Amino acid sequence: MTRFVGCIDIHGGQVKQIVGSTLANDGDEKAVSSSSNTEPQKTADLATNFVSTQPSSYYADLYINNNIESTHIIMLDGRKCPDTIKCAQEALSRKPNFFQVGGGMNDENCLQWLNEYKAAKVILTSYLFDSKTYEFQWDKVEQISKMCTPQRLVIDLSCKRSSNSGSPEWTVCMNKWQTLTNLSLNKEIFEKLNEYCDEFLIHAADVEGLCQGIDEELVAKLGEWCKDLKSDCKVIYAGGAKSLQDLQKVKILSGGKVDLTFGSSLDIFGGKLVKFDDCCQWNLENCKY
Repeated sequence: MTRFVGCIDIHGGQVKQIVGSTLANDGDEKAVSSSSNTEPQKTADLATNFVSTQPSSYYADLYINNNIESTHIIMLDGRKCPDTIKCAQEALSRKPNFFQVGGGMNDENCLQWLNEYKAAKVILTSYLFDSKTYEFQWDKVEQISKMCTPQRLVIDLSCKRSSNSGSPEWTVCMNKWQTLTNLSLNKEIFEKLNEYCDEFLIHAADVEGLCQGIDEELVAKLGEWCKDLKSDCKVIYAGGAKSLQDLQKVKILSGGKVDLTFGSSLDIFGGKLVKFDDCCQWNLENCKY
């Protein structure tokens, strides 16, 4: 059954909401909140919708108190910003083995995040691809799945449309969604990768942070591609959600297989389109697990 799932995006040691497609040149921007859901502010090519004055623990407690499972903490600049790493660790500490964490995860640090910092799961993206050829490395996913176990591994298959004519296609992207890889999404890919993880996270990078609506075709395809996965495998879609009705829309389009994350449209992130309390109420009324 389609559920509301949470997110805590961290950049520069602060909880933020950023337009995903602008992450390439994240210089020393001075971000300005765009809580009215108009055009996002841009400085140094980074478009930022919202910068919180609250610590990450504030958001962690909101998700914990409302039992919003599969909430993911994403360190958008984790490899080069100690403050971002500290901010993520603070959120994780509020309830051990509750949150997922992603951003710079690899075979050298994944066990530390699981065992020392008590993440429930780690989220893998760019590490799974060759840094020069951008080809998916099946040996890497097999190795890290053995290290973490499939039950504690999320594979991020965030993507961009790679065909605008005829049947749409979606290609997985890496390096903050700026680099297209050799991996296109289809039923076979999901079923094969399900051997190594029990959860997928898919950002629709073309619409992420824009609050202009979900990619309905992608959501429908995810429902089709993932309907025969293991019964306990979760599939999370993020990108463009702008209305509480999007939960019902995702439920119908995906046959209830896909869950939905709200970001910039949510009131706790400065938005005026969707109320956090309403999303929590949706889960209470519609989800039995």
